[in-house]
Amino acid sequence: MAKTGLKKLPISVGMKDALKILSVLSTVSNKLGRLEEKFNHSVVSDALVQILSLSESVESTRIEGTQVTFSDMVEEKNDKNPRWEIIEVSNYQKALEDGFERIRIGYPISSKLIKELHQILMQGARGSTQATGSFRKIQNFIGPTKNIEDASYIPVSAETIDDYMQNLEYFINGHPYNNMLPITHLNDDGYIFDENSDPLIKAAILHAQFESIHPFFDGNGRLGRILIVLYLMQTKLITKPIFFVSEELEKEKARYYNLLNGVRGQKPDWGSWIFFFLNACDRMAERINNKLDKAEELARKGLTMCETESERKAWLVTFSDPFTNSSNVAKLARISPNTARKVLNALAEKDLLFVDTEMKRNRKYRNYDLMRILRD
Repeated sequence: MAKTGLKKLPISVGMKDALKILSVLSTVSNKLGRLEEKFNHSVVSDALVQILSLSESVESTRIEGTQVTFSDMVEEKNDKNPRWEIIEVSNYQKALEDGFERIRIGYPISSKLIKELHQILMQGARGSTQATGSFRKIQNFIGPTKNIEDASYIPVSAETIDDYMQNLEYFINGHPYNNMLPITHLNDDGYIFDENSDPLIKAAILHAQFESIHPFFDGNGRLGRILIVLYLMQTKLITKPIFFVSEELEKEKARYYNLLNGVRGQKPDWGSWIFFFLNACDRMAERINNKLDKAEELARKGLTMCETESERKAWLVTFSDPFTNSSNVAKLARISPNTARKVLNALAEKDLLFVDTEMKRNRKYRNYDLMRILRD
């Protein structure tokens, strides 16, 4: 039988769950702090911001069933007639980057911003025939088939979406008059996670609540995962878009969906969901820390082999564009096309890049060592 009903925020968990959550929280926070510090002193930090956001875009769309790999995206992202899977991933990355920029200049997460990002996300993609950038006007449901009888969850009615979204906004940003959200719907003996809670815990809660409101016909999952990193940036837990959790969520997709469904209905289990989310963040923070260490080592090793400033510039460009060409390098490194060709060939001769020498035109220069690090 489908779950129905959704309690508003804030939430509460049992004391036993609260202790588990707070225990793992400190570990994750320390790893994120270490990651932030490394990025501030890395020669490839700005380049990796772009490539990590591309990786997140791939993993998040894969959760929704898009069969495209990170290597596919790197290889095909500049195709003039991309297939729909590439369009969906590209849209996700555009929405991410647009959201980053809005948060950076001081826009808060709001229904207005969410609707604008939804429009970018759905441009020319699957499901885009439904009203993009607008909350749904009729009932929808979540389930394995197109029949509501098979639904695992029936979200809130269309006429209550604005009310639930306002509650979510107040939880994210605080009430405009500094009023605390009411807690009369919570158990008296629970541990309350309210709008003053740690940003990582709030990120877990806001993601699950957004997914449960399910305000759009399509794209809710992808947009909900974008909100995780935007919120972490808004709270200054991270200052650059370097931390994404979709890769870990995709690995345990069935559990992810099951625990999300667990926070719905009249007896929500928030403790299990938050604990799962924080553990996924912990594993992801470890992975990104390791990736950054290896990428930094590779970059510095390559720089010692570069003989000119143009070579050094071209080498670092490949950390944001691992399968590149001379015109991209000329533009990004601000060197002439002729110089770009020469230095890329020089980097290939040093075995820093691979190029198919049988190709006489439109050669691609591939940083396979970086790709191996990113895929590990």
